[in-house]
Amino acid sequence: MSKGTCREELLSATRSIVKSKGDNRFTPKEAIEYMELNNTGYKESTIRTHITSRCCKNAKHHHGVTYNDYEALGNGEYKVINL
Repeated sequence: MSKGTCREELLSATRSIVKSKGDNRFTPKEAIEYMELNNTGYKESTIRTHITSRCCKNAKHHHGVTYNDYEALGNGEYKVINL
């Protein structure tokens, strides 16, 4: 995984996860575990915030800058918008 901003690392991780599963669904837990296995420098809370808020198109926006990278599907699952 290439190192970079949390968003960049997270997009790389989630794209790898859904491609390996053959299903465009992932959980924050899967993304966190993947990033930790790949020696991320980001805390679990930072990764989770990016998935559930900062980078989720259908979340309430509490940040100055937001992105439409993920969509919440319910039941704690998300999908990558642009594979």
